[in-house]
Amino acid sequence: MGKRFAYSIPAMTRRLLKIAGPVKGTLWVSTLASVVGNLSQMGLMGFGAMLLLSCAGMVGGPPWGYAGLMGLSALLIVLGRYIEGVVSHAGAYRLLASMRVHLYGTIRKLAPACLMDREKGDLLNIAVSDIETVEFFFAHTIGPMFTVILLPCVTLGLALWFQPLFAAVLLPVYLVVSVVFPLAAVKAGRGMGMRYRTRLGEMKSLVLESVYGLRDIQIFGFGARRLEQVQGKNRQVNQAAHGMTLHRQAVSAAPTFFVYLARILVIGVASWLAASGAPNPVGTVVLSFVAAASFSSTQSLTMVVSSLLETYAAAERLFLIEDTPPEVTEPVHPVSCGPIRSIQFDHVGFSYSSSSRAILEDFCLELSGHEKLGIVGESGIGKSTVLRLLLRFWNPKSGHIRVNGIPLERVPLEELRRRVAVLEQDTFLFNGTLGENIALGKPDASREEIAEAARRAGLEEFIKNLPQGYDTPMGQMGARLSGGERQRVGIARVMLLDPDVIVMDEPTSSLDVLHEKELLRTLQEACGDKLLLIVSHRPSTLTGCDRIVRLENGRAVEEKGGMNQ
Repeated sequence: MGKRFAYSIPAMTRRLLKIAGPVKGTLWVSTLASVVGNLSQMGLMGFGAMLLLSCAGMVGGPPWGYAGLMGLSALLIVLGRYIEGVVSHAGAYRLLASMRVHLYGTIRKLAPACLMDREKGDLLNIAVSDIETVEFFFAHTIGPMFTVILLPCVTLGLALWFQPLFAAVLLPVYLVVSVVFPLAAVKAGRGMGMRYRTRLGEMKSLVLESVYGLRDIQIFGFGARRLEQVQGKNRQVNQAAHGMTLHRQAVSAAPTFFVYLARILVIGVASWLAASGAPNPVGTVVLSFVAAASFSSTQSLTMVVSSLLETYAAAERLFLIEDTPPEVTEPVHPVSCGPIRSIQFDHVGFSYSSSSRAILEDFCLELSGHEKLGIVGESGIGKSTVLRLLLRFWNPKSGHIRVNGIPLERVPLEELRRRVAVLEQDTFLFNGTLGENIALGKPDASREEIAEAARRAGLEEFIKNLPQGYDTPMGQMGARLSGGERQRVGIARVMLLDPDVIVMDEPTSSLDVLHEKELLRTLQEACGDKLLLIVSHRPSTLTGCDRIVRLENGRAVEEKGGMNQ
């Protein structure tokens, strides 16, 4: 039977504390402010008790002195709480920013192979919502972890000083409230936190998918059914949230019994001492006040525990991604391949981890020079897989891929991605200007270089008609562009990158015949000196290819002359 959780609570706590290392100075200041504030709260109650006893003539010292100490304690409480809140959150937000950047770096290394089965909405939820939830640990947990140890120790020290019997009855209560109950609460409710974060991620993924697919939902009249799915998922989220609420209320209410029990025990000990002829009214009054203050601070740990359930669940989801080993890694001893003039697939075999079916089996293919090669075959036969393997999105399960005679796994990924560019059937436009979208692969490109790439892609006339030219935001206009216009932006990206090899995956599938011819003419003019690898179902798209390779049963089993026209 496998483990229910991937990480233990101590392991995640150590890891979170390690993440907090860069701001440990800030968190120490926050923790110190928390300790001072809570000790001052105990001091306020203790000096208040001494003021009452002084006015009654039961202890020495001027009443105004105790009143002054009460005022100082109140000031320290305010300052402590303010400094703790400001400093702890400042440190926590710095850590969250660093964690987001680190997670993006991790996702970039894992994509696309290790993220193939993950929903985009759930990834978005982890990157935004789960990391925000982890903030609670840094801003609200470290301080209480120290005060829950320090405050009982101070109170027990006072109890020992006044009468050891007081300490004897308070110690078990502190152990239950500060140690036993929080640990039991975390263990009992941890599954609730994970269930809630998981269902919330599923809910956000469903909503995100519905927004992106709204046009198709409306076209096919799927709105009512989709609404039912959202409502069903929403009920699951509410059920998980309700379970956490019940747990939170139980965790916050149960320790109250032990707090009142402690007061009853103090009064009971004082009564027994009075009946035995050894009354200690000063100790009883002072300890009652101080213990009440210490328990109010210690009891806040229970609220921390209830929130930590969700925090640990969010941290586990985050760590599971960060600890996923990438499918593709940088070579230990990298070798520069130089300008790519030849590509060889040598008896390559491949299957996706989620499927036992072999996609490619003993696949062999060679191309060189400025050759233009077309690949055809039935859907799902492995045409796109050939392109993905060349880009090293995955590694072959068997055989080798070589560029210029060098094994692909020895070429640095950055160099490979610079020398091999991709043009897919749908060019994604980011929320930036048109110029920034063209310069995606070369962010430091000059305006002249961007303009030249756009000219070669046949975008000149289109850009002249835009309201702000290259500075036109694509966030609003991206959805209004035709398929051909978007594809030309993709071609401009490729031209600006100036790769040695261009791979195209169904580049004209969304275009009509007229726009297809325009696009092919643009490619012919702009990419005549490149090595081209084209995947398409359309025979017309492969016009001009030097060779056509057909995939059957994972092998290149047939070749025939190109379709030059």
